[in-house]
Amino acid sequence: MSLSREQMLVEMGVTPIWVLRETEAAAPTVEIREAAPVEAESRPAAPEIAPPAKPVADFALRPMTSVDTLDWPELGAQVAECRACPLCEQRKQAVLGVGDLNPDWLFIGEGPGSEEDARGEPFVGQAGKLLDNMLASLDIARGNRVYIANAVKCRPPANRTPEAAELAACGPYLERQIALLKPKIIVLLGKVAVHAVLHDDKALAALRGKRYEYAGIPVVVTYHPAYLLRNLPDKAKAWEDLLFARRLLRELATPELPF
Repeated sequence: MSLSREQMLVEMGVTPIWVLRETEAAAPTVEIREAAPVEAESRPAAPEIAPPAKPVADFALRPMTSVDTLDWPELGAQVAECRACPLCEQRKQAVLGVGDLNPDWLFIGEGPGSEEDARGEPFVGQAGKLLDNMLASLDIARGNRVYIANAVKCRPPANRTPEAAELAACGPYLERQIALLKPKIIVLLGKVAVHAVLHDDKALAALRGKRYEYAGIPVVVTYHPAYLLRNLPDKAKAWEDLLFARRLLRELATPELPF
């Protein structure tokens, strides 16, 4: 009697018997058809993305137009309308200067304070009173052989020191003032004025007592009156500087004698 394969495995003790299931029916094939190409002109146009806008500077840090040919009325009008630096935003008015338009002396200070900003004239506070006393000691006065100006024409916030960019913006105005005035001597009151005219950063003490020149005009350096109000002992040094300036002025007025 012949045994089947399963019976033989049972007789041999090989149990249980594992029977393979029939292969599951193959998954139905899904036909993937390639989408028809879309005509180029029927495609919606991609939205254009504009490049980020470049920041626009509020201030050009320069006068609105060239000042080299301006006369006094034109210069005054341009300074009054100037928006060359941020100082214009908080000013009440720009302060060009005051005095004799055909002066022997030109005094240059730092910038308008609150009172100067309100009145439109430089050196009208306590520092201005001291400056007037200094002029009187030389037998001169504002408006009489004297013109008074500042390195910047608008008041810095909280009377802070003008920044380099602000000095640069006002620089052409001051240069034009000097060209129009043609003073015989220039007295620089404090470090800001020194930086604006001579472009020198040395300590004021190292700059005093020497003759400098700007466009062929003698220049003398001394302390700002506001500094002298806080440092009374240095008034004597400022007086020495003014005497030195007067001596230079007299030398210019005295013709050299032939040998």
